[in-house]
Amino acid sequence: MRRKHMTKGLLLACIWLLVLTGCGSAGDNNSELAATGASSPKITIHMMHIWPAGLSAQQYKLVSQIIAEYEKEHPGIIIRQDVLENEQYKSKLKVLSASNDLPDVGITWAAGFMEPYVRGGLFAPLDDILHGGQLKDKFLKSTTESYVVDNKTYALPLEMNISPIFYNKEIFAQYNLQVPSTYEEFKAVVRALSSHGVPPVGLGNKDRWTGSLWYMYLADRIAGSETLKRATKGMGYFDDPGLVQAAAEVQNLVDMNAFNNGFNGLSYDEGKSEFMEEKAAMYLTGTWELPNFTTNPEIPQAFKDKVGFFKFPTVEGGKGNSGDWVGGPGVGLFVAESSRVKEEAKAFVEYFVFKWGEASVTSAGVIPATKVDTTNEELPQLYVDLLNELNNAGSITLFADVQMKPNAAQVHLDMIQALFGKAVTPEQFAARHKVAVAKGN
Repeated sequence: MRRKHMTKGLLLACIWLLVLTGCGSAGDNNSELAATGASSPKITIHMMHIWPAGLSAQQYKLVSQIIAEYEKEHPGIIIRQDVLENEQYKSKLKVLSASNDLPDVGITWAAGFMEPYVRGGLFAPLDDILHGGQLKDKFLKSTTESYVVDNKTYALPLEMNISPIFYNKEIFAQYNLQVPSTYEEFKAVVRALSSHGVPPVGLGNKDRWTGSLWYMYLADRIAGSETLKRATKGMGYFDDPGLVQAAAEVQNLVDMNAFNNGFNGLSYDEGKSEFMEEKAAMYLTGTWELPNFTTNPEIPQAFKDKVGFFKFPTVEGGKGNSGDWVGGPGVGLFVAESSRVKEEAKAFVEYFVFKWGEASVTSAGVIPATKVDTTNEELPQLYVDLLNELNNAGSITLFADVQMKPNAAQVHLDMIQALFGKAVTPEQFAARHKVAVAKGN
């Protein structure tokens, strides 16, 4: 009898414990009990993004700051972060989309990258928060257009980027080098640096889009921005003589030892380290890296003071000009169509985008996609100069792998690595692109 009585007592105690700790499965992301032990549930919003603390310190800090402020202002909501580096994030997004298990809020790229997710019914339209509330008329001109499919907006951009060539002013001074304005001058700089055993350009082409920047700029400067845009959009072909010549120039740079050793096997971050550790003199990347050259307290000020930039040089006889850039809207936030907390997630995205625009300039050093008054801010000169370049840009061509349809983008990236590795000829590079783009998927 005593054992039976104890069993009943234990059973009642277990039931009471379950009541205190909440009903439902441990993995349910719709509600969690308050940390105080109160019985009222909290809504949990799962956010997945691409700014790990170790690689993107300022962005990670800003995201965490915005989340903390939101949770303080909305005590019934918890934001759970899932943070991965760029390529890992893309892979996980594909896996999660296959089971329709996307995070409530996540990062996406524009145009061709985003379209399959939209066509699959995975992203929710965000026009209601774009055209109403605190985001109405806040975005810079044309920044949201790349996130529109069939007249609906499926993500809201956080950044606007252009891609300059950053350079180490101290290394240039050491070898009496001048900033090049023409491609011939640029090649002279490459030859001079290489002759002294200094890798001219830091490059990690394992991720391939990094090499694409070099091809795109050469294509822009030789064939002109309109030819390049038509090709990437499928309205023209990559076998245009100017585009074939651009591919040949990529291999010419490889032959000149313009890039660090082993570049095709190095990741983006490993290629970046070549420049950050002052082994390579130049580095072509987007302005999303500005925090590392301006505001990141983990980077020595002595190094930041050495960093300058220049526009990709013009090519003699080419149709492009130095006022044209490769770049465009940066990453944007989406809300999953299948989210059980869709309305709460949309409200958080509206808040996040607004706060990001306000704080990203001063605390992170990135160029936001929303309008921000910087007249009363004391900003690093490098930031100011690049912001002016963006505002005065003649043309901005969106990154090829973002513009293209998914299958064509994959071919482009594969061919970029093959081109840099001299596994294909410029003519083969063009032919593979022509076939891929013509398929229209």
